[in-house]
Amino acid sequence: MEDPNADTEWNDILRARGILPPKEGPTEEEIFEEMDKNIREKQEKHLEDKTLDELDELEDEEDDRILEEYRQKRMAEIKAEASREKYGQLIQISKPDFIKEVTEASQEVWVIVHLFKDPIPECKLMNAHLSTLAEKYKATKFVKIVGDHCIPNYPDKNLPTLLIYGNSDLQQQLVGLSQLGGMNMTLQVLENYLISVGAIEGSNKKTVDKDSSTQKIIKNPAIAALSDDDEISDED
Repeated sequence: MEDPNADTEWNDILRARGILPPKEGPTEEEIFEEMDKNIREKQEKHLEDKTLDELDELEDEEDDRILEEYRQKRMAEIKAEASREKYGQLIQISKPDFIKEVTEASQEVWVIVHLFKDPIPECKLMNAHLSTLAEKYKATKFVKIVGDHCIPNYPDKNLPTLLIYGNSDLQQQLVGLSQLGGMNMTLQVLENYLISVGAIEGSNKKTVDKDSSTQKIIKNPAIAALSDDDEISDED
C-alpha cells in the first residue's frame, strides 16, 4: 500500500479532492535541522577545493580572529576597571570643596566623608583604617575634613563622624565609634560596616546603585545642608 504521506503526484490529487488529509508541515526542529544542513553543505563546498596549506591558513586566521576578539574584550574590561578605580587614597578637603568633591562626585561613585579632629584618638584610628580601605577599594572616594571646619560648632563629642554619599545625597551616617566597638574597632569591622551599607564593593558592585534601598538617615540639619550652596547655620 502506498504511503499516504509520500510526496507523489497521485497523493497530491487525492489531497486536492479531500480523500487524503493535508500533509503536516515541518516541525520547528526539522526546519532548524534543514538550515544547519544547508549551512554545512555551503561550508563544505567552500572548503572542498582548498589545498591543505590553504586550509591551515584559514585555521590560523580563525585562531587569530578569536584571539583578537578576546584581546579587545579584555582591553575594554581593563579600561572600564581603570576608569572606575581611580582614587586609592584618603584625601583631605576644605569646606569650599565639599559640593564638588562630595555631592557632585557622588553622582557616579560612593563617597565616604570623615569628619575628624586630629587630637582625638578615635579619629586617628578611623583615619588609619580609612587610609587602608581607600587603597583597597579604589572605586570608592574617601575624603576627610575637620569637623567644625565643615559644620560650624560641630561638637567634638560627635567625632569621628562618617557621612556616606551616593546619588548626590547623604545615604547613611555614623556618629562616633560606639556601634563599631569604640577604640577596639578593627579594620575588618569597619570594612564590613561599609560593605553592609553599600559604600564599598562586597559582591562585584562597582557603581552607585540607583535603586538602593539604603535608608536615608539625616538627623542634623547642618549635615543635610552640606549639599546646598547656601551658608550653613550654626546648629549643634
